[in-house]
Amino acid sequence: QMQLVESGGGLVQPGDSLTLSCAASDRSFSTYNMGWFRQTPGKERSFVAAVSWNKANTHYVDSLKGQFTVSRDNAKNTVYLQMRNLKPEDTAIYYCAAGVVAGGDQISDYNYWGQGTQVTVSS
Repeated sequence: QMQLVESGGGLVQPGDSLTLSCAASDRSFSTYNMGWFRQTPGKERSFVAAVSWNKANTHYVDSLKGQFTVSRDNAKNTVYLQMRNLKPEDTAIYYCAAGVVAGGDQISDYNYWGQGTQVTVSS
């Protein structure tokens, strides 16, 4: 059972950048496609970005293309989400997830989830 632990969240001002990390407990991490989702109170968890197991492919929700960048380091069992020019509407709990569906953008595409890290964008 792979465990995922997100870190790097916090309170930032509009226009700031922040990089989230998600560390996996299992070396099988390198065989999983990884995704990032976010959720705000009262709303469903929504897809943000995904990266394939071999780093060959990335996939983003259209509204965040160019603002967020997903990457991974299989040697460190870690996936990252670099976020730039943050806006108040980016405030959410951010979750990483591991799954076997290439380019998955649905919750059901992922088998393992972290507990999430809070990102708050406010002046």
